[in-house]
Amino acid sequence: MPESGPKEYTEDDLLELFDRVSNTGRWGDDDELGTLNYITPEKRVAAAKLVALGETLSLARPLSTEQTPANPSPPVHFMVAASRANPSASALDYFGGAPHGRAFTHLDAVAHNNFEGRVYNGRRAEDVYQPKGLTFGSSFAQRHGIFTRGVLLDIARTRGVPYLEPDQGVTVSDLEAAEQAQGVRVESGDVLLLHIGYLEFERATGRYGNIFTGQFAGLTPDTIEWLHEREVAVYGGDCIEQNHPSERFNHLPLHRIAIPSMGLILVDYPDVESLAARCAELARWEFLFTMAPIALPKATGSFINPIAVF
Repeated sequence: MPESGPKEYTEDDLLELFDRVSNTGRWGDDDELGTLNYITPEKRVAAAKLVALGETLSLARPLSTEQTPANPSPPVHFMVAASRANPSASALDYFGGAPHGRAFTHLDAVAHNNFEGRVYNGRRAEDVYQPKGLTFGSSFAQRHGIFTRGVLLDIARTRGVPYLEPDQGVTVSDLEAAEQAQGVRVESGDVLLLHIGYLEFERATGRYGNIFTGQFAGLTPDTIEWLHEREVAVYGGDCIEQNHPSERFNHLPLHRIAIPSMGLILVDYPDVESLAARCAELARWEFLFTMAPIALPKATGSFINPIAVF
């Protein structure tokens, strides 16, 4: 495990970081793709060549309609035509729900978060956030799909532990130690997924981490600039960010900096537990990654089913 700790970021440091990693205007004033612009046609062709076994693995956590402390606002699902006495010619059902939350796998649009009214690419929240949906930066812009190289960095495995404790942060040193241990390097246009063993932590301890109170292991602010420098197209994993003592950034620097400043695409809470197990079995930490949001205009995000292909 790395010996040196991360830099302590003040609020002024976070403000400077916000400006330093900004992609405003980088891909044009009307760009809604954000860091997906790093995924070039050449990158997609190279990613397709990673497929050797033809084996697919879903990275989506199953949607549950059961309300629990970890799933306070579950999606709704019921049958529309389900009478056995007078059966319909077809089985029909209804599904609906809010895609954001820690209970299921979802994608955040580039306008999902703002910082003090500043939305990605220089837009103002008051212009973008409207009663009928987003006027800019919705997940609809990503409907053509994300198809690129995926890389898993197994932080828990590199540290030699089953899971990280809630007060432990994932630093740049952790990311680079995992790269070295696994013999892989995160490159421009990649999807970066992290495994810290969060579900293992829940099962072993019976405790439920809370990102808003600091009881959740996650990325420390120093990693945001690393993601920017490496030109990561999409970030996700069983950890998002570590609660940070900054009122202006709502204690969530990754959401309040990386999304509105960088336009970073976030995949919240994919199932990396099964992915980590399979990568370890294959001794292989790169794969083809593909997913797409539902094609709903003006949406702030989407339920998704990411797929790793080996």
